[in-house]
Amino acid sequence: MAAPGGSSVLFVCLGNICRSPIAEAVFRKMATDSGVVDKWVIDSGATSDWNIGSVPDARGLACLRKHGIETDHRAQQVTKDDFMTFDHILCMDESNLRDLNKKANSIKNSKAKIELLGSYDPEKQLIIQDPYYGSDKDFETVYEQCVRCCKAFLEQHS
Repeated sequence: MAAPGGSSVLFVCLGNICRSPIAEAVFRKMATDSGVVDKWVIDSGATSDWNIGSVPDARGLACLRKHGIETDHRAQQVTKDDFMTFDHILCMDESNLRDLNKKANSIKNSKAKIELLGSYDPEKQLIIQDPYYGSDKDFETVYEQCVRCCKAFLEQHS
């Protein structure tokens, strides 16, 4: 699943209401600002089924808004098809990575390259911690990590 001559990326965290919707929104804005959004299929999902249909955490939405970014994403769980259609699946922590690799191993035609989004961070912060039980400052930290990582990822894959 890619736009003609393009690529596709799925951002994943545990619940798809904090970290991955922020990453998706940040990447979409970067791709738009760079004039390459038409070359990308961009989405996000959860390893769990806890929040399906929910809007992102209000603190995450407020953080994005502060940076001039909007999202209308609704939480969804990663599906088998995602492993066969997305080129890249970028997740936030070791637990996401384990869950995704386990699912991918049970799918014959899995083509997605599964990586930690933090592996693209020039500041080498490998793990993007869940801010759910934290403060607004923790959401801001997630946002900043996503900006650094998405920028590096987009530069490497444009």
